[in-house]
Amino acid sequence: MTVYVWAFVIALIVTYICTPLVRTLAVKIGAIDAPDARKVHQVSIPRLGGLAIYIGYMVSLLYSVKDISSVKGLLIGSVILVAVGIWDDVKQIGPKTKLLGQIVAALMLPIFDNAIHFISIGDHMLYLEYLSIPLTVFWIVGFTNIVNLIDGLDGLAAGISLIACIAICIVTLQMGQVDLACITLALAGAACGFLRYNFNPAKIFMGDTGSMLLGYTMAAISVMGSVKTAATVGLVVPVIVLGLPILDTLFAIVRRRINGRPVFQPDKGHLHHRLLAMGLTQKQAVLLMYAITAVLGCVSIVAAKANFTIGLLLVVLILCACVWTATRIGIIAKDNEVDRK
Repeated sequence: MTVYVWAFVIALIVTYICTPLVRTLAVKIGAIDAPDARKVHQVSIPRLGGLAIYIGYMVSLLYSVKDISSVKGLLIGSVILVAVGIWDDVKQIGPKTKLLGQIVAALMLPIFDNAIHFISIGDHMLYLEYLSIPLTVFWIVGFTNIVNLIDGLDGLAAGISLIACIAICIVTLQMGQVDLACITLALAGAACGFLRYNFNPAKIFMGDTGSMLLGYTMAAISVMGSVKTAATVGLVVPVIVLGLPILDTLFAIVRRRINGRPVFQPDKGHLHHRLLAMGLTQKQAVLLMYAITAVLGCVSIVAAKANFTIGLLLVVLILCACVWTATRIGIIAKDNEVDRK
């Protein structure tokens, strides 16, 4: 039990100490997020806070993980992704360059023999063979961008990631994966330490450096968990607990198609935008989304222990509820319909 406590505490303390230093660095090198029509904040705020998250996370990981050689792919991929994130936070690189960096980082896992080789459906096993590496890369890149896209309000991505990490940690402990549990707690501690400076009103943003690192690491943990335990449950849990940003991303794609816009063109129809439009403050919107994520975290833990039929039923019920809610509050709607809400 001691190693788990220290994994969280070390990351929290190191990140808490490093964040003001990183903030000063961000100001000096011009890593500043200026307000615009789509963004919620009204003043320029330093970004690059993800560097502090990375430092705290890595210090804790190196202390708590016994077999570092087993996570080589994760470590190398994290370095690549953080480098790309810093580059983007400072210079604002193009989406294609960023995507290329994400793909290279994702490839580090299968290179070091961590890939999704099969999917279990009930008692049946579907072996992926040549699709194993492409699916693993798609999975990791997808989660990397999902957390990146939810980072729209002060403290939102950090808080949701913290809650998600706790749920994932509980399941990894149930599967007997000590090192993966320590890695997850290190990430949770780093997110918690950063949240002190990122909660509304934010003094610093995590930037792409932090949001991509959080998404990438949670995806990588799920892949490694499924490999080490020969169970698909490691993949199912993050899908459920991160259901809010996943569905928000899917709804954004549908909404933009309905309105005849490019899929990658930003808009103000995301869940947090709609909650603000309904009269909630930033803090209220963020806390509500925390609560929803906590409920989904509990559901993911139950689904991990339940049989396939019950788990599938839970996911279908959640999906139906989310689609109904999204339709009601205007997340899936034409622009003129959103304006009337």
